[in-house]
Amino acid sequence: MRTERDSLGVLELPDDAYYGIQTLRAVQNYPISGLKPHPTFVRAYALLKKACAKANERAGALKPELSKAICDVCDEIIAGGLRDQFVVDVFQAGAGTSTNMNTNEVISNRALEKSGQPRGTYDKISPNDHVNMSQSTNDTYPTAMRLSSMLLLRERMYPAIETLRQSFAAKAAEFSDAVKSGRTHLQDAVPITLGQEFGAWQDMIVRHTKRLKDAEDDISFLGIGGSAAGSGLNTPAGYRGYVVEELRTYTGLDVKASNDLFEAMESLAPFVHLMSAMKNLALDIIKISADLRLLCSGPMTGFAEITLPAVQPGSSIMPGKVNPSILEMVSQVAMQVVGSETVVSYASQGGQLELNVMMPVVQFNIAFAIEIFSNTLEVMARKCIDGIVCDRERMRHYAETSGSLVTALAPEIGYNKAAELAKASLKKRRTIRELVLEEGLMSAAKLDAVLNLEKMAKGI
Repeated sequence: MRTERDSLGVLELPDDAYYGIQTLRAVQNYPISGLKPHPTFVRAYALLKKACAKANERAGALKPELSKAICDVCDEIIAGGLRDQFVVDVFQAGAGTSTNMNTNEVISNRALEKSGQPRGTYDKISPNDHVNMSQSTNDTYPTAMRLSSMLLLRERMYPAIETLRQSFAAKAAEFSDAVKSGRTHLQDAVPITLGQEFGAWQDMIVRHTKRLKDAEDDISFLGIGGSAAGSGLNTPAGYRGYVVEELRTYTGLDVKASNDLFEAMESLAPFVHLMSAMKNLALDIIKISADLRLLCSGPMTGFAEITLPAVQPGSSIMPGKVNPSILEMVSQVAMQVVGSETVVSYASQGGQLELNVMMPVVQFNIAFAIEIFSNTLEVMARKCIDGIVCDRERMRHYAETSGSLVTALAPEIGYNKAAELAKASLKKRRTIRELVLEEGLMSAAKLDAVLNLEKMAKGI
């Protein structure tokens, strides 16, 4: 064990711990969930600490040898090292001070060790004076949130969405000539193709991607350099711009300095924007999942127009039963994303005056939502959408026997007469075609032309 001291007193830490006394206090104070910071958030914080060290060096505030020592450890964390040392629960004191200090202490102690100094001897490389130079939790934590959110979008969310879009596009092409009855209000409607349904879902994904990218641009404005309250107290000249430049180099992200550091520190609106876009996508994913579950319902007493890949037995008591298991999981995850958006929205209005202190719960919910949603969309594409097959004969039967075919006849025989035929078709269980020919309302040739299902599906 080693002993460390802070302004509250003295505590003993394990010799092999790279974190320090402030981290230990947080661990003792917040035994809440057992959940630790998302790995991408840890990486984002290390990227930021590296950028701040280089910016302080460029501004003449930090000696080059200290900057190098800090940057070397940051590179180690960025590469995936020391992750077991980030031990503060995601539910912690406001603003994320404990996570910031956890990061500062790990970097400081690892740098001390690499220079041959004992851990906890902070005179040479201090968590506060050197690693946290020109910084506050109040400007670093929201900046790290922005970086990690952008990284997660680029590395996880966008690729997953694109995978699903491609799956929908492939099925739209495969089923482009598969005629079926449309349904509105869950009642028979005019003919469409199954490909048109999948094509609509593909276009939904395209539009949701644009909404997410608009939100990404909103979170790209950084409040770094505002220090404790937005005024930039204790920051050297040029520092703010240097940090942004370094981050653009390290990450390839299009980050910019915020025009108003006070606004960047007070408002979590950009994160609400991001989670609103995520929620919007989640709601459509729930809708699509419900549509697919309807289309595959049965197999004998439902629509049974499509068959999903069988991924597991569906019942512990009914042999041979197969359920739409993947889609059921997808809907539950999407509902969780909606819940995460609600938490972020409540947190957004939870700050006071110069700081919104509810940032830790926002960070957790954004990272959690992107992680589970990205995984889910990839599973949805690979284990469900890609393996869908359709029953063309059954779909065409539904379309040909639907009373809604009279819609195409209305311009020829009038709306009221068409409505009479629709009622008679349902009552007598006879097709529209049979009734029209029986009543001599149209020649067979003309009727064939008007009730051409393929043309009707294309609106011709």
